Amino acid sequence: MRYSEHTSPVLQGLELQVNRGEFVAILGRSGSGKSTLLKLIGAMEQATSGNLIVAGHNLGELDETARTLFRRRKIGFVFQNYNLLSSLTVRDNLRLPLALNRVPDDSRVQQQLETLNLGHLRDRYPGSLSGGEQQRVALARALIHRPPVVLADEPTGNLDRSTSEEVLTLLQSLIRAHGTTVVMATHSQEAARIADSIYALDEGCLVAQHQ
Repeated sequence: MRYSEHTSPVLQGLELQVNRGEFVAILGRSGSGKSTLLKLIGAMEQATSGNLIVAGHNLGELDETARTLFRRRKIGFVFQNYNLLSSLTVRDNLRLPLALNRVPDDSRVQQQLETLNLGHLRDRYPGSLSGGEQQRVALARALIHRPPVVLADEPTGNLDRSTSEEVLTLLQSLIRAHGTTVVMATHSQEAARIADSIYALDEGCLVAQHQ
């Protein structure tokens, strides 16, 4: 992938197959293309060449409307900076993906809050939460609509070691419970160890690593 015909490729010669329910970690330094790869998988960016099939959809064949629907229904996103809506309570942040998919279900919201031990925070706003609490809310939001694929971009990048371990363990247990596929981008070897498979991304190329 390149951003224009006058620039060098950001990603090149990539070949990656991820099985259903697999947890894959993409290791790489800042600027290596990890976030770009996740954006491609999540239909947030469009590749200039090659084939990309995610959850049974060939993303290169989708128009913008179809790509938007694909993101809403098939992908859950977890970001380093949480990306919670500051004007909405915890509960309403979780309601949003369901509303966008036209499947409002307050019982599911309540169940997700209880599963992640967030019930006591449901009426709080993101700005009043700790980093670990915000990331747990972000995890809950990413999984609330039960997407087949979750993309996590440096999910522990702003957390201390103890909170990072808690969030990663929680992520692993949640995806195991639902058979969700996860692709996580990280610069942390320690965070990557929780994955089933690890790949290193360097200068736009992907190489499998042995655990």
